[in-house]
Amino acid sequence: MRLLLRLIATAIAVGIAAWLVPGITVTGPTATATALTLAGVALILGLVNALVKPLATVLSTCLIVATFGLFLFVLNALMLMLTSWIAGQLGIGFHVDGFWPALIGSVIISVVSWLVSGVFGVNRPDPQVRQY
Repeated sequence: MRLLLRLIATAIAVGIAAWLVPGITVTGPTATATALTLAGVALILGLVNALVKPLATVLSTCLIVATFGLFLFVLNALMLMLTSWIAGQLGIGFHVDGFWPALIGSVIISVVSWLVSGVFGVNRPDPQVRQY
């Protein structure tokens, strides 16, 4: 259930980023198709963040430390650009025009998905699970 809620939160965040940032586009012939596109992009972004981002973070640890963590914004932008490329290869209507829209979009996606996850209660501890 939490995975589905995170997917919905990320899809909402990507939709808001596409609405706010001129260089990010989400296309679909109908509203339903656009919603499915957002869900697909959220799934791809989740997979990229789960599989590729940890390796990129480890390889760039020196840059992250040297920039006091600001390089993580660059990594997030690169993960959004990779998501855009993968979506293009799969024929999903999502495109990021360049680095700056990706940087701004990744910040918006991070903040909005955090807020929406908080509203959905995704980050709350499960009362069924004992924590020691």
